[in-house]
Amino acid sequence: MSGEVAQPMTTVPEIILKKRKSNEELALRRREQLEQRKFRQSQKSKQEFIKKPEDFVKEFRYREVDLVQMKHRLKRKRPALETTNPKLLFIIRIGGKNDMHPAVRKHLYSLNLRKIFSAVFVRADEAMLEKLQRIEPYVTYGYPNLKNVKELIYKKGYAKINKQRVPLTDNNLIEEALAKYNIICLEDIVHEIASTGKYFKEAAGFLWPFTLNKPEAGLKGVKARFQDGGDTGNREDKINELISKMN
Repeated sequence: MSGEVAQPMTTVPEIILKKRKSNEELALRRREQLEQRKFRQSQKSKQEFIKKPEDFVKEFRYREVDLVQMKHRLKRKRPALETTNPKLLFIIRIGGKNDMHPAVRKHLYSLNLRKIFSAVFVRADEAMLEKLQRIEPYVTYGYPNLKNVKELIYKKGYAKINKQRVPLTDNNLIEEALAKYNIICLEDIVHEIASTGKYFKEAAGFLWPFTLNKPEAGLKGVKARFQDGGDTGNREDKINELISKMN
């Protein structure tokens, strides 16, 4: 048509075309490598998930050994307790679930020690000492001092409200749940726990299990008892050194 001006055709230099082609080929290769890597990882995961029959046999044997060892521990003489002034214990789970017999796991779970490095306050009575003998290879425990009790509750304390983990940032939550036990603030909880008072069970039950940090030092990964050079069992007052490293 008259009056229209033809636009000049633009040409792309050959070097740019070659570079584009090279980039496209590189992108394709990377995509293929990524897909192959994902495929290999998925196959590896499947292989790891599918246990061989001998693995099941080995796992069963280890768990049966764990059960037998628990029965042997129960035959050991337990230390005498002053029932008139029961002591406070702080229990820390330090062992995983590998090779653990379901009967042992049941006792761990009854103390709400479901994860490694979780911890709870308990009162040291005969029933508790028997339970500790059952789970000894997976926990360490001892007598926490007032300083550590206070720091644990103030720094790492959470409430258990309607099966939910709730931060202890409002004394109104404490008062609403525990006022009938004359516990209305954090300091009251600290006092009740540290003194293993009349309403210790209610105060301890109000607290969510503590989640501690993995200590940089202080655990060797040995299932032997602490007094025998290992990690597990009763540390008595020396539990405070470990608490300081994990708090």
